[in-house]
Amino acid sequence: MAQTDIPSAHFHTEMLPCGMRIVCAPSATDVAYCGIAVDAGTRDELPNENGLAHFCEHLTFKGTRRRRSWHILNRMETVGGDLNAYTGKEETIYYTAFLKEHFARATDLLADIVLCSTYPQAEMNKEVEVVIDEIESYNDSPAELIFDDFENLVFHGHPLGRNILGEAGRLRQFRSEDVQRFATRLYRPDQMVFFVYGRIDPVTVRRELEKAIRKAAASLPEGHPLRHGLTATAAGHAWPDNAGTGRTAVPEYCPKEMVVQKDTHQSHVMIGARAYSARDPRQLSLYLLNNILGGPGMNSRLNLSLRERNGLVYTVESCMTSYTDTGIWSIYFGCDPHDVARCRRLVMKELRRLADAPLDARALEAAKRQIKGQIGISHDSFENVALAMGKRFLHYNHTQDIQTLYEKIDALTADDLHAVAQDLFREENLTTLIYK
Repeated sequence: MAQTDIPSAHFHTEMLPCGMRIVCAPSATDVAYCGIAVDAGTRDELPNENGLAHFCEHLTFKGTRRRRSWHILNRMETVGGDLNAYTGKEETIYYTAFLKEHFARATDLLADIVLCSTYPQAEMNKEVEVVIDEIESYNDSPAELIFDDFENLVFHGHPLGRNILGEAGRLRQFRSEDVQRFATRLYRPDQMVFFVYGRIDPVTVRRELEKAIRKAAASLPEGHPLRHGLTATAAGHAWPDNAGTGRTAVPEYCPKEMVVQKDTHQSHVMIGARAYSARDPRQLSLYLLNNILGGPGMNSRLNLSLRERNGLVYTVESCMTSYTDTGIWSIYFGCDPHDVARCRRLVMKELRRLADAPLDARALEAAKRQIKGQIGISHDSFENVALAMGKRFLHYNHTQDIQTLYEKIDALTADDLHAVAQDLFREENLTTLIYK
């Protein structure tokens, strides 16, 4: 058994009286990872809040009622640890890596910044320029920007299509009270998961987390909306119902084609479609099919066709993202402008090959062997394992060990993959975005 292969029996889960869920699993080293996953992302922003979920993440490090910005940044660094965060379309995750003897320090800090940040205006005035620089770095990189624009095409008019970073003009208009309202609405303990990956027993996890939450509650002023939630009793909370998302439903998908004029040497092209949610049984078939088509292996069908045989591109890849109620699948390549039409024909040829006939037994077995190897290698990153565990438990209220995932992959049939290819890879189903 690989050292990051966590048997399902080794996951520990429970819920605190305040509604915060806990998931923890043992690791094989003295390095531990823990974090708080918040069920709040870009798709939870109100129409006038675009960019606020990500901005809130930045500002969560800028001061609490107990700590100033410097104290937050320095707290884990002084013991050799690391503190970080990221914002997605459906979640924001704050996490830290450290030697396991510093678990209490890490837990206290995370509870303080996530539950008790004050989002001071003076810090906002500085940090907004940092975020705007981040936005401009994307604007200067069409190979990255096109992914955001493509998602906006596929989910046009829906919050999932919004750029996570937001827009400079709107960000400069936000005030401290705007961020406070956002956090008060969404940063609630019953919308959070505390996750731990390390050699720390569950009794210690619960004890230190409850201690940190009591400190957080005590630092909040009387009448603060969150204070009651942190001191709530178990009777006020139920284990989350994972049947629904409670979010705005996505509109009907309408394929389209768009060409955008850009002053770039290369043309950048994305082709794809709306795909499956993480709850859809077809999602795993697409996962394997996507890897065959344009995964990271140099033997992917698109890389062999566009790069190795024809020398038309430096990069070609396919990717997929599954959300709680929908998903997106896409192909990206960059090429000389005069090669766009030829590259598109070659892409369609590979899509038709997969849609026209099922894989033979030998090709299917090779594809399964390859993706299982890739999964095993990715699990050698403890940080990836910890973050995936926290995110999965946040959204779906369950965990998945690597052996179970292997068994599900082994159970896939050529007909399973063929049905997905026929469903998604039809030319009339595809959306195309081209930067020229």
